[in-house]
Amino acid sequence: MTINVGDKLPEATFRVMTDDGPAARTTADIFAGKTVILFAVPGAFTPTCHKNHLPGFVAKADEFKAKGIDAIYATSTNDVFVLDAWQKASGAVGKVGVLADGSADFAKAIGLENDMSAFGMGMRTKRYSMLVKDGVVASLNVEDSPGKADVSGADALLGQI
Repeated sequence: MTINVGDKLPEATFRVMTDDGPAARTTADIFAGKTVILFAVPGAFTPTCHKNHLPGFVAKADEFKAKGIDAIYATSTNDVFVLDAWQKASGAVGKVGVLADGSADFAKAIGLENDMSAFGMGMRTKRYSMLVKDGVVASLNVEDSPGKADVSGADALLGQI
């Protein structure tokens, strides 16, 4: 079942890069007591994700924070090492955090997984953005195609806050 506005995020564990190496962070660690933007990309460094989706959130980070957003995170079904390199390569450090969902466990738990095996990419996440308040989905925007970042882009979500 796909997650909906008003639903609480399920417990899941992401991987993040710290000064001491990869570490686990749960949905409670990330979302409890905070107002957070979470957006998902099928793959770091892929064209739409790298040239369109992430850059919009990096560019609008200050505008989101001015509207009371505590943190902005990108999640992807890549491993933590790839997401760490992507964050650094795209100037997102300090603006957009990255949450590795390497086995698509979170994507599956919220019903937004996307089997891209036909394209040699395996199980991925659908492209979406959401506003999460204290672990509850306040806004959800899911793209109908992985190659688009229109309804899930930074401008669209900024207009909903």
